[in-house]
Order: sequence, then structure tokens, then C-alpha cells
Amino acid sequence: MKDKTGYNQSRQTYTVHDLPQSERPRERLKENGAGSLASHELLAIILGSGSQGESVVVMAQKLLAHFGSLKAVFEASLEDLQKIKGLGPAKASQLLACFEIARRVNKKITEDEKENLQLRPVTSPGDIVELIKSKIINYSREQFLVVSFDTRNRILGTDSISTGTLTASLVHPRETFESAIRKHAASIIISHNHPSGDTEPSEEDMKITKRLSEAGKVMGIEVLDHIIVTKNGYFSFKEKGMI
Repeated sequence: MKDKTGYNQSRQTYTVHDLPQSERPRERLKENGAGSLASHELLAIILGSGSQGESVVVMAQKLLAHFGSLKAVFEASLEDLQKIKGLGPAKASQLLACFEIARRVNKKITEDEKENLQLRPVTSPGDIVELIKSKIINYSREQFLVVSFDTRNRILGTDSISTGTLTASLVHPRETFESAIRKHAASIIISHNHPSGDTEPSEEDMKITKRLSEAGKVMGIEVLDHIIVTKNGYFSFKEKGMI
């Protein structure tokens, strides 16, 4: 017996097969590709079936509504997922397994991209920004990094020097150039983040840049650039003709 929604009331568990064929996520994926599906439809395919009195599509919609976004579902724990009515250990584990696969693939892609970047000469600040962005933009405090280069402008390594509000006294040439000297670097790029999101350099940033540039000349290790990174942009002293 079916109710006015078209679902079979005699069944305890509802699957995508209870939906009209044109509305079934799997059929839509087959016809139009995974990219055409809404987030709740993708989740419905992973879940496979709903719970008593609730279709799998409705369960997926409630899951998204509860967490607020697909990203939040992605970051949820097993315990958090099981707080959703009808989402037991098995279904929650299925979601976590899929999310972990996606996380590992993304990590591998990111690592490969960084490795490829390190193997080719750096020709612009943008080349560096993508490499170091993930290391610093998630911090609520300023973090100071040094990227070392060989004579062909290939990256030798990236080192974190200090964390906290940057001042000329905190960012000392000794610590700044120590890692570069160990790597026999020919030049360096210094970088730090602005948690405020403002890319414009402060007076202290300009003092630090000048001090380290002068120290680099003495040591024979050129400071190629000072890059300020935020979540949505960057500021290059080199591009602005300030170094």
C-alpha cells in the first residue's frame, strides 16, 4: 500500500527504489554524471537506504540541514553522525570511510603538486604562495616562514622560524638565515601571514624586510622577496618594488 507521497507504507526501510525513476540519485548519476547531483543526492547514494518511515533522500537532506554544510558533514565524528535519527554505526561508518578516502586522495594530490613545484624553478610570487599558503593561513597568530633556494631558483625547503606577533627583535637574522645556511641556499624568500586578512604591510613588516635584506647582503644570501599571505590574497614586496 502506498501513501500520497508514493512510498510503500508496508515497508520498514525506504531506499532510492521507492522514488520515481527520474528522481533516483543513481539513475541521475548514470544519465548526467556525478557532477550533476546535489550534495544530499550524493550522500543518499552512499547511505543506500533510509530508516523506518523515512526515505534515504530525506535522511540525507536532514543530515545536511543538521550540520549546515557538506564540509561540516565531512568533518563530523562518528559520534556526531550517529546523533542523526536513523543513522546508526553502519551508515555513519560508511560516510566516514568515503570521506577518509577523499581526504587521502586530496592529500596525495596536494603533495604531488608541491613536489612538482619544488622541482621547477620559481619565477613569480604566485608560485610560492600556493606552496606555503596551507602552512600558515589557518593560524590565528602570525607565523614566519623562510623558503630556501639553490642557484637555479629551485626550492630546497621551507622552515618555520617563529610564531606570534612579529617584531624586528623577534625575527632575528641569526634564526632567519640558519636553515638557509644549513641547506647551502643561494637565496631565500621570507613570508608570514596576517590573521586579520589585510595584506598591506605594517611599519614593522617594512623594518623586518629592510633588516633581513641588509643581513642577507652581508651573508651572501639574497632575500628575493617578502610575501604577506592571507586567506584570500597576498602582498609581494618584490612586485611592489619595495625590495
